[in-house]
Amino acid sequence: MIRELRIATRQSRLALWQAEYVADTLRRAHPGIEIEVIPMSTRGDEVLDRSLAKIGGKGLFIKELEVAMFEDRADIAVHSMKDVPWDLPQGMVIGAVLQRADPGDALASAGGIDALDALPENARVGTSSLRRQSQMRFLRPDLTIEPVRGNVETRLRKLDEGDFHAIVLAAAGLKRLGLGERITGRLSYDECLPAVGQGAIGIECREDKEEVRAALKLVEHEGTRRCVDAERSFAATLKASCESPVAAYGEIRENEMYLRGMVATPDGGELLRREVRGSQSDARRLGNDLARGLLADGAGALLESLKTES
Repeated sequence: MIRELRIATRQSRLALWQAEYVADTLRRAHPGIEIEVIPMSTRGDEVLDRSLAKIGGKGLFIKELEVAMFEDRADIAVHSMKDVPWDLPQGMVIGAVLQRADPGDALASAGGIDALDALPENARVGTSSLRRQSQMRFLRPDLTIEPVRGNVETRLRKLDEGDFHAIVLAAAGLKRLGLGERITGRLSYDECLPAVGQGAIGIECREDKEEVRAALKLVEHEGTRRCVDAERSFAATLKASCESPVAAYGEIRENEMYLRGMVATPDGGELLRREVRGSQSDARRLGNDLARGLLADGAGALLESLKTES
């Protein structure tokens, strides 16, 4: 039986909340276990004046945490699964995925605007996500969408200071920070499909740490894991990065998995969608099938054009 665990985490308030949540979950599963939370700064947190796509993608939020595990300074790392690339470093695995919270995108607006179609013409909307930008521009090409980085509180402050008519954030993050009252509206899945893994917390560990992996099995949420596996399989087949305008969302209804996927151009000029369904035990295959269907529809050319532009 494992006696102690060291958790590596980013230093943001949301990351620390997630790490403490995982620590409490593990304490309930393993009474008497000693858990140490180790906050760490990452390059993704430090470089705020450039887009993530230009400095290496969301993987920069987790690289330092992985180095700490490789060097045996930490046993596990806690991540928002939407920040975890599908191609983990060799020797690393996702040891557990906890039950998913709200996976959707939320609108926070200065004037209580509650829907995308209620925003005034040419409204300024803040988001640095190409996934969100492409889907909103597809529906509302008149919008002026501008990047906004920093932690959740920083983004809300920029909204309050009048920099934007609205900003778009993950609903789960706002709720976890006790800021659910800042949500003035929601983007439906038909308007804006979530990021791969959005709303789910994952625990990464070294593949060779068998005792750690055994301990994590007790906090795994099987249904969420299957949905996230399907979404990540979709991204892997497309070879999409965390910064690609790609989205996927899986849900289980009456023992069957429904998986939706989207690929677009950042300007919203082209947007492809598909849906598949099947046995939840075939999660990875469903993700692969969905991606192959979109590739047949022309998704490969869209993604290749992004590489050319960059």
